[in-house]
Amino acid sequence: MGFNELNSVEHYIIHQLSGSNLNRTGVSEPNAAYGKQWVFKSSQELQRGVNEVLLENELKEALIRLNPEITQNPNLADEVIYKLRAILLSVNQTGLVRANEEIFKWMSGDKTMPFGENNRHVPIRLIDFETLENNTYIITNQYRIHNRETKIPDIVMLINGIPVVIGEAKTPIRLSVSWLDGAHEIHEVYENAVPQLFVPNILSFATEGKELYYGGVRTPLEFWAPWRLESDKMDLAQQLGLEGIGKQLSDLMSPKRLLDILQNFSLFSTNNKKQRIKIICRFQQYEGANMIVERVKEGKIKKGLLWHFQGSGKSLLMVFAAQKLRREPSLKSPTVIILVDRTDLDTQISGTFNAADVPNVETTDNIKDLQRLLERDTRKIIISMIFKFRDAKPNMNTRENIIVLVDEAHRTQEGDLGRQMRAALPNAFLFGLTGTPVNKADKNTFWAFGAEEDKGGYMSRYTFQESIRDNATLPLHFEPRMVDVHVDKETIDEAFKLFVESAALTDEEADALNKKAARMAAFLKAPERVDRIAKDIATHFKEKVAPQGFKAMVVTPDRYACVLYKEELDKYFIPEASRVVISTSANDPFEFKQKWGIDKSQQEKIIDEFNDPQSDLKFLIVTAKLLTGFDAPILQTMYLDKSIKDHTLLQAICRTNRLFPNKTFGRIVDYFGVFDDAAKALQFDEESVQNIITNLSSLREKLPQAMEDALAHFEGVDRTLIGFEGLEKAQNAIKDDKKKDEFARDYKYLSRLWESLSPDRVLDVYQEDYKWVSQVFESVRPPGDNLGKLLWITLGAQTTKLMHEGMQVGEVHALEEYRLDADVIESIFNNPDPSNAKKLEKILAKRFKKHDGNPKFKSLSERLEALRDQAEQGLITSIEFIKELCKLAKETVQAEKELEELIQEKTPQAALTELFIELKTKQTPAVVERIVNDIDGIVRMVRFPGWQTTSSGEREVQQSLRKALLKYKLHKDQVLFERAYGYIKEYY
Repeated sequence: MGFNELNSVEHYIIHQLSGSNLNRTGVSEPNAAYGKQWVFKSSQELQRGVNEVLLENELKEALIRLNPEITQNPNLADEVIYKLRAILLSVNQTGLVRANEEIFKWMSGDKTMPFGENNRHVPIRLIDFETLENNTYIITNQYRIHNRETKIPDIVMLINGIPVVIGEAKTPIRLSVSWLDGAHEIHEVYENAVPQLFVPNILSFATEGKELYYGGVRTPLEFWAPWRLESDKMDLAQQLGLEGIGKQLSDLMSPKRLLDILQNFSLFSTNNKKQRIKIICRFQQYEGANMIVERVKEGKIKKGLLWHFQGSGKSLLMVFAAQKLRREPSLKSPTVIILVDRTDLDTQISGTFNAADVPNVETTDNIKDLQRLLERDTRKIIISMIFKFRDAKPNMNTRENIIVLVDEAHRTQEGDLGRQMRAALPNAFLFGLTGTPVNKADKNTFWAFGAEEDKGGYMSRYTFQESIRDNATLPLHFEPRMVDVHVDKETIDEAFKLFVESAALTDEEADALNKKAARMAAFLKAPERVDRIAKDIATHFKEKVAPQGFKAMVVTPDRYACVLYKEELDKYFIPEASRVVISTSANDPFEFKQKWGIDKSQQEKIIDEFNDPQSDLKFLIVTAKLLTGFDAPILQTMYLDKSIKDHTLLQAICRTNRLFPNKTFGRIVDYFGVFDDAAKALQFDEESVQNIITNLSSLREKLPQAMEDALAHFEGVDRTLIGFEGLEKAQNAIKDDKKKDEFARDYKYLSRLWESLSPDRVLDVYQEDYKWVSQVFESVRPPGDNLGKLLWITLGAQTTKLMHEGMQVGEVHALEEYRLDADVIESIFNNPDPSNAKKLEKILAKRFKKHDGNPKFKSLSERLEALRDQAEQGLITSIEFIKELCKLAKETVQAEKELEELIQEKTPQAALTELFIELKTKQTPAVVERIVNDIDGIVRMVRFPGWQTTSSGEREVQQSLRKALLKYKLHKDQVLFERAYGYIKEYY
């Protein structure tokens, strides 16, 4: 008989969950690894008709068992079952998600019936969530069900006679079949043919015995997720095979887990198309939220730091955690405060809570509102911003059951505002969530949230590699594109000299103007450069982005550059294709504000239009807005022409990594040269965390002496004296320059200590003294560069014009594309100084070796060595190094052409294209290029050197090919699969 879908996978699932071995008649091996287990009953044993969804006898017994009022009068159970039947029948009118939402209220115990004395309404329990042994758990297979047509799902799992899990098993031994086939059958076939069966569904799963994925009703296949175990979640390689699947199944399908997901980790929300959708947790959200809840329940450790990578669902994690905390009886109606530090994030977070209809949510509009809610002891979920704690009174609310969740905890809010918040809520639990790894510079984030008991400083960590491995986010591809800019210094200097004479400027004024004009922004906004880049963007977008149905964002150096790019892009697209999204200030010219200023409601409309695949709007042009806290899954490509670093850079580029149908990666087209910075932003030295915490402890000891040294400059000065009299006495104490310098030295040391320690409560004792010396320091500090500012306003435009006239802009060079996928990220972690020039260097060295002995190539090789020496000695910047490498590469290719020695190798994509054109039939889609690109992108992501010689490598690549073919419904064409796999094995 061999191995097949039934005996190898379906029977394995039943054996793993119930202990019944259907491959051995009459043999049962109870498996009690996860507590209360499932009992197997064949579909013939179940007392039900083919049209019935519920096991009504089981359900009636449960209702009588769990509800005292029904125990006294068992006939009342029929009334409840009648109500449930009505919901099942309504699915064709209301839709599956709404019917699922309605029956979940019954299953969660939120519905009442007039069964009490004098027709008093009492809650109805279909399931016992406290004592799990009071429920019955049945697993069956080949569960025949009829509605529009008859279907037979492989696995059905029922709690108290209610089918809550549907599973589909596929064969483990056919290359062209994967879990996706099973998920497709559930999602596209069963949910449409027999929707009643899915009305009470908690989740569905599919497996071919190698991978296990699960999803909720109407969840598109790209959003189905794997389940991980706490013990192996850091293992980047998925556990393939029955043993790994068995462990995941036993954990996910344990009654305790399923009922927790039903009660606390299922949301019904409304998407931007006003459609009702169901959201169930991914494992990292489940684990992170439960860690928060358990820590609060235990009450011993009062803080924790969670790092879950950008795009992996932090907002939903907070919703799940807040929801479960509010429902936890032992916490006695807690207050949960969600704190953010930016208006746009406030909108995003509150939007997530509101769309999900989470009860008892308050969003505060101002400081007084927040303080009023806390002083009145409000027991709700409060969404607020950190700055609203400004001037908060100490001990505003001293309750223990206040839980604060701080979003993007690495940001600057952890300064004095953070301390004021802690003083106002002295006994609160504090949990920080961040989407980017906290680096060495962010000492105070670990200090504020990292508990010493947590290994590595993190209570929960979900990294970039893990999020890509689990399809929670997409890989990032980098396309560095350098723009040749030649500055004719002599011409500029001569023109500037004439300008200085004609404007009658002093030497000091001329220097101030020259410094400002030489800034990077002046170069970046040169009209010819913007013109070249806009043209390159237009070509790139039309060729690579628009055909796939995705959209793009252009990130520019400043607000005025946004306008320049808009004007240039309008030459290549209709005006409606792009919108500038910037803030205007009171100091902007009236015309600028009138033309480009947008308010909050206009911004929301623009975002809605951008998210609509059918709209004309294809580009958002920004400089600061929408780089963080902005979710637009349709955004696939970011054209980046701005210097961004660290957290902001990582948050910005991750705008493109959200899941969207047919999207396989996010793309950054880099005109500025931020690739090195992106690599550094992804570095994380785990050992440094403990050092940071240790170092901060030593800083606490240094604070008293530092404060004493700063105050020693004002011996005899009455610091309680306010107004000009007090300030005058303080300034007189440090009257001469020497004393001022000595005070400035001590104050700067103190301020660095203060910033490093903030928001530690140790600073509270010194608050008044620090405020006093800070004000004195500000009062004696030399004024800023007002001369330069005034000059720039009056003469800056003319100077900039001179700079631009002396610049010559060459072509835009597309460097080799870099992919930031899981493998590359791992190498970045292992190599602390990665450079996007390394690959190009290696290619050139290899080419020169190939032409060894040829004088022309010897000369080029010597130039490469000289260039390397310059870079190593720090004589040129990394951007200059890459540009010179590009020139060298160009000359190398030209030299090879002249020698007619350029070998035209058949590329992998060309080979695949030939194959698809050759095998093209009437059934084969016409989009050959798209199929080839998909296969190429997915295969490149999973392959590794020498994969052809390992069984795991072959398996991963075969699975990837299957996934790519499934999208075009070609996965069942065995000849095509085998030919394509042969090409991949040869050319990749």
